[in-house]
Amino acid sequence: MADPTPVIDDLCAESEELDRLVAGLSAERWALETPAPGWTIAHQIAHLAWTDHSSLLAVTDQDAFAREVEAALTAPGDFVDKGAEEWAAKPPAQLLADWRSGRKALEDALRAAPDGARFPWYGPPMSTASMASARLMETWAHGQDVADALGVVRTPTDRIRHITRLGVRTRDFSFGVQGLPAPFEEFRVELTAPSGELWAYGPEDAPERVTGPALDFCLLVTQRAHRADLALHAVGLEADRWLDIAQAFAGPPGTGRPPKGTDR
Repeated sequence: MADPTPVIDDLCAESEELDRLVAGLSAERWALETPAPGWTIAHQIAHLAWTDHSSLLAVTDQDAFAREVEAALTAPGDFVDKGAEEWAAKPPAQLLADWRSGRKALEDALRAAPDGARFPWYGPPMSTASMASARLMETWAHGQDVADALGVVRTPTDRIRHITRLGVRTRDFSFGVQGLPAPFEEFRVELTAPSGELWAYGPEDAPERVTGPALDFCLLVTQRAHRADLALHAVGLEADRWLDIAQAFAGPPGTGRPPKGTDR
């Protein structure tokens, strides 16, 4: 059984990096539009705070979380946006404080979770490590939206290895959410980490392959960049199709970003 401590540590580090990016912003800059239509920087942090709260309920109060799921089922199209709107209406200082306290409570709950614990979610139940990985992915992805709004270029770290794993593991989900049958055979995925290390997944002799920078793969599976703007290479028809539809996050198919230099 995998020790969840490393991914929880990386989740905390990723959150702290984003915290440093927004902590000193003026109220006007909290209101900057991000690449997500209709979402400001405040919406991005509000979404993270709201999802941390839902995650904490899933870990510590499963009856309360079940009520959250019921509420989501009554309004599946706007449940997430409504949560972001409600939290983003707070003054920036209060929103920042609530995000900090909420993520610390979630961290403590994840570290205290018993070995082998599994928690309910809007999709399949998740282990402690999977829950922390999903939170890291969201924090990194929404942090990218914030960085783009601010015109900041972030230095990638090997913390994104958790996102690459999720991206590979959600291959079949990406096909299914598009109404397509998942490929029967595994793909070989070889990604170059920010540190220069090679991260490899799947059989070495798999005929269908994806190669390229790990950062680009993370931008693809979180739909923070268009495939045309990334240095990813596919061999095989199914692998090529995957790069057009990949998503590591739950929910309906994302709309993604247009290629640079084009409008939606």
